[in-house]
Amino acid sequence: MAITVVPYSADWPVRFERLAGTLRAALRGVPGAVVEHVGSTSVPGLAAKPVLDVDVIVPGRDVPGAVAALAAVGYVHRGDLGVAGREAFRAPDEDPARHVYVCTRGTLNVRNHLAVRDVLRRRPDLREEYGAVKLALAADPRMDVAAYLAGKTAVLQKVLAAATGEFTEEELLRIRRLNDPEG
Repeated sequence: MAITVVPYSADWPVRFERLAGTLRAALRGVPGAVVEHVGSTSVPGLAAKPVLDVDVIVPGRDVPGAVAALAAVGYVHRGDLGVAGREAFRAPDEDPARHVYVCTRGTLNVRNHLAVRDVLRRRPDLREEYGAVKLALAADPRMDVAAYLAGKTAVLQKVLAAATGEFTEEELLRIRRLNDPEG
């Protein structure tokens, strides 16, 4: 399946805010739930797959409540899909196209998502480098998701290294192995 990467759209944060309002309403009974726009669509100026990535971040004790709240409004729980501390969902519709996850606050996965977003927002050099890598990978009509993820690993490691003091060497290795199990 081909990978589609498109230029940044100013509509993405607008679509996120609309979606976040709906999610916040569904999660009103879950104390401390925070809805975060993560992934490439959350970084102004960055080319991205046109799919919003949303992390619903909650304390560990509130994960079951958040899962139930999203299920009650039509999201289908898909389990952790191999990523500890993250529960994936299929959305009840495609407007907007999105990936929604309930994530345990403070986990490596959440820290990774927030650090990548924040570094790319403040470092135009890394944002441009990352965008160029993504566009080059997506230009290959034989590209699959696993190869796409693996192909971004080196530049993402640079991005994470710019999040000074956020990650230990062992954590960076774990993130690299998650994105590129053979690398």
